[in-house]
Amino acid sequence: MQGILSKMQVRLESPVQYELVVGEQRLALNPLIGKPFKFTYTGRICCVNCNRSIKKSYNQGYCYPCFISLAECDMCIMKPETCHYAAGTCRQPAWGEEFCFKPHTVYLANSSGIKVGITRQTQIPTRWIDQGAIQALPIFRVESRYISGLIEVVLAKHVSDKTSWQQMLKNHVQPIDLAEQRDQLVKLCKVELDEIIQRFGLPAISFLPEEPLVDIVFPVDHYPIKIKSLNLDKAPEVQGILHGIKGQYLLLDTGVINIRKYSGYEVKVSI
Repeated sequence: MQGILSKMQVRLESPVQYELVVGEQRLALNPLIGKPFKFTYTGRICCVNCNRSIKKSYNQGYCYPCFISLAECDMCIMKPETCHYAAGTCRQPAWGEEFCFKPHTVYLANSSGIKVGITRQTQIPTRWIDQGAIQALPIFRVESRYISGLIEVVLAKHVSDKTSWQQMLKNHVQPIDLAEQRDQLVKLCKVELDEIIQRFGLPAISFLPEEPLVDIVFPVDHYPIKIKSLNLDKAPEVQGILHGIKGQYLLLDTGVINIRKYSGYEVKVSI
């Protein structure tokens, strides 16, 4: 197989099912665990948006002009509480209306410990899998990305909003009672949450006390003791025995590689 690399496609089963996407081709990865795996970066990169050839990619696959012009690359995607649509300065208002003004979920997850996060309703459970979470629990459903960001900021004063990818890949994580944590957080943040509800109205924000916990099992034979990150820009040939897959990482006996980081890179895959 040879073509432009994209983020792995996932399907929630036990364990999670993974497909490597190379151009128009897809390769089922789960059956390859325990077998030799090799891919080689050809030196070519294409922007994932405009498809132009580039020497360096930004924000996981974009050329610089797309990076500084597309709404999906703006800072408010990482920090939705800074949304500036109402100020009339959104890079692409139509894109914002299609993606940001849609139902979003605020959730708790357990990847390298408890964290709070947000995602579009349509990205459940993909978002949790991509983060390497072994547990996830929706706690609020809201009508826009901006509102979800405001709630996340409130909750993040008490729990992390980031994942330690090294700890996630070592699997140094224990099950957590996320429902209990949810109840404690909501009680702890009641004043600030009530202010957000009062500002936007009850129809815009739904508390989800009855949502079930989602357990996620990843296809991994064994986890690395030490993390060695493989870098295609420094060593264009990656090969080794595939020990497993977690998040968007391949776990090889020679190191780990974040496939999403190299979106837009042309690679040749051999098994």
